[in-house]
Amino acid sequence: MKPAARNGHYLLIALSGLFFLSLALAILTDRYYLVAIPFGILLFYSGWQSLSFIFLLLIASLPFSTEYQFPGNLGTDLPDELLMLVTTALFFLYLANGAANSFLKTARHPLLLCLFAMMCWAFISFLFSTYPLLSFKFLLAKCWYIGAFIGATLLVCRDKNNIRLLALFLSVSMLIVTILILFQHAVTGFTFTGINDAVKPFFRNHVNYSAMLVCTLPVWYAFRQNINKRGQRIIITIIIFILLGALFLTYARGAWLALLVGVASGWLLKRKWLMKAALILFILVSLCFSWLAHNNRYLEFAPDYNTTIFHENFREHLVATYEMKDLSAAERFYRWIAGFRMIPDHWIAGFGPGTFYHNYKPYAVPAYETWVSNNEEHSTVHNYFLLTTIEQGIPGLLLLLLLISLVLYYAQLLYHHTNDSFYKTASLTTASIFTMILALNFLSDLIETDKIGSLFFLCIAILVIINKKISMAPDSKLSSHIQSIPQSIPE
Repeated sequence: MKPAARNGHYLLIALSGLFFLSLALAILTDRYYLVAIPFGILLFYSGWQSLSFIFLLLIASLPFSTEYQFPGNLGTDLPDELLMLVTTALFFLYLANGAANSFLKTARHPLLLCLFAMMCWAFISFLFSTYPLLSFKFLLAKCWYIGAFIGATLLVCRDKNNIRLLALFLSVSMLIVTILILFQHAVTGFTFTGINDAVKPFFRNHVNYSAMLVCTLPVWYAFRQNINKRGQRIIITIIIFILLGALFLTYARGAWLALLVGVASGWLLKRKWLMKAALILFILVSLCFSWLAHNNRYLEFAPDYNTTIFHENFREHLVATYEMKDLSAAERFYRWIAGFRMIPDHWIAGFGPGTFYHNYKPYAVPAYETWVSNNEEHSTVHNYFLLTTIEQGIPGLLLLLLLISLVLYYAQLLYHHTNDSFYKTASLTTASIFTMILALNFLSDLIETDKIGSLFFLCIAILVIINKKISMAPDSKLSSHIQSIPQSIPE
């Protein structure tokens, strides 16, 4: 027997024995998830043979994953969070096995340095946390998010084909899930009240579903732009219209707004106005909040507790939003006000990552209280910028704004410094998705979730890869102006 065949034979025997042992333990302890142990080892072994296999499996699993509660009040998302752990472990093993030198050169990119600074500050915030255990769990989760969607992406996506595969696996998986949800939603007649049940078990609610759905639309548009065959373009056009219809049927106002933001950001990027528009928007939002805070002017807009209800008719829902009588909008104001009142007490290091829910109730203003202010879901402030400020202080917010500025800067600059149509489209698509995520997180805090958090980090990694590739191309405009884009800090 050849050595390779002999090793495979021994591996099969070992895994079979481990499977029966795990099965016996599962039956004896009533913990049936123990049966997954040998499959996890096999998965890890497959990843060691090919990191691309595990990475693409992780990408494909994102839309299909569901929330799962283990005994002992331990919640996770399966299978993607398990795959994140495996991918992150494999990433570090690959670094130890010889990939460290090339990775460290890429790791000096300003985007990654800013991300590293954010992690360092999150650790400092953890040291001063009001609930250290919750903050520690937050840091652990952030580590495997970055390991899987930054580190592994940089190792796997080394050429155009791998970037295409990443986009294809993500978009096709989301398309399949969308079709399944449309069938489930059709049973209720595509009603407004039926959408939250229709998205299960893949998504917690229609907001999470619509957020991931809208972020895949630019990918399909990019596919269409880079295909010359008429038949394939027609098929992709049909898919885009199906997804647009599905997006309308999510009844999610935030996702509709995000789509407009994504289209606008693409238009602005092409005209080199994206950074200017972002700065103007930041100033306007800051002035708006300052005006509301002056002399407690926000109290003039307090809703009537008895008229702030959930509307089962979507038209009434939209009217209620305009009239400040919509339940979800009013509850957002309730938490935003509490959040702003929290900042002065811990403005340097914040209350600690992952601790908002356990701290905000004493800061809430009763005038904005709604029927759901008891917050049984333990959800957070519904604005990621505000959440970062509350939990990690003003320095945490400044680092987040710096990262966002760098992402927009690189997306725009890379688009205009290459003649390669693929990388131009990739830069434009990444910018559109990223600005959509920002728009969504102004009304939610989805970066800490598996569905949108993964896309947030993937956008950063893709820009780093594009920057590296076009700076090396001899026909790139960037090659003659290499100093205009910093590649790394000086050695």
